[in-house]
Amino acid sequence: MLREADIVETLRAGGFLRPGDDPKFERLAGGVSSDVFRLETSQGVYCVKRALAKLRVAADWRAPVERSHYEVEWLRTARSLVGDQVPRVLFEDAQRSVFVMEFYDPRTHGVWKQDLADGRVDIDVARQVGALIGKVHAGTAGDLQVAERFPTHDLFEDLRLSPYLRQAARAHPDLAPRLLALADRTATTALALVHGDVSPKNILCGPDGPVLLDAECAWYGDPAFDLAFCATHLLLKTIWRPAHAPAYIAAAAVLHEAYLAQLNWEPAAQLEARAAALTGGLLLARVDGKSPVEYLVADDERAFVRGAARRLIESPASTMADLRMRWRELYEAR
Repeated sequence: MLREADIVETLRAGGFLRPGDDPKFERLAGGVSSDVFRLETSQGVYCVKRALAKLRVAADWRAPVERSHYEVEWLRTARSLVGDQVPRVLFEDAQRSVFVMEFYDPRTHGVWKQDLADGRVDIDVARQVGALIGKVHAGTAGDLQVAERFPTHDLFEDLRLSPYLRQAARAHPDLAPRLLALADRTATTALALVHGDVSPKNILCGPDGPVLLDAECAWYGDPAFDLAFCATHLLLKTIWRPAHAPAYIAAAAVLHEAYLAQLNWEPAAQLEARAAALTGGLLLARVDGKSPVEYLVADDERAFVRGAARRLIESPASTMADLRMRWRELYEAR
């Protein structure tokens, strides 16, 4: 594993650091799959990322560090479509899986997850996130040149399908045929460039709108996954912070509507059916997969999610609106 001194040497060798510059590193909290640092030099303040071979979770979860390069490729591709809503990449050493990008001051760019936890549910942020995701999908849909730059099927399997849907299938053998079929269908759908981790923890809320980070799961595949992944997090927040449940569901609805306004590559009904089915599977995976959400700790909270998700898997919703309605009914009846 690279030490901070090794990273400095990498940046010097690549010409990012000036000779004689004395950089200052500060490790940032929250990295599960990467080491993340604040780097201060005579030229400014930056963010440095280094991918980890073994992720920081309780389960034994490993993934190739080459994913770092595809994160860089996603950032560059997405930036050409949505501009400053994704960070600018300033340096990459693909061999050492290290790159440097813009740093966002937490005093001006709060994390959306924290805003949601505190009850600050800005509907406009949700709308902009939905449009952002949709623009990346619309701008890359059917683009064979983009697809060729992301030969990351195995990475996506290692980072998403296996630890989430296939692990949930192992935990619930009676649901295994449905969950494995869902994973297999997702694995074989290749329509647009997918971020793979559209979570509120990876979205900064700044003065010019949301900024989407952490594209380590980048994959040319099923765009329904991004919509489902974010919807899963917003629905789970209703259990974490029940006082704000109506606002979370409203945010999910607005995000969904803004996303659909960008859809130009397939009939909405087809994408929605896949996204709704995926959301049911991902809800179960976030309590019984390799990476359960850390904020649902009470037995009754996890039991509710498990039971509601099972119903949504056994009888999938056909649209995201129907899925939200059924979730709300189950939540209100508990």
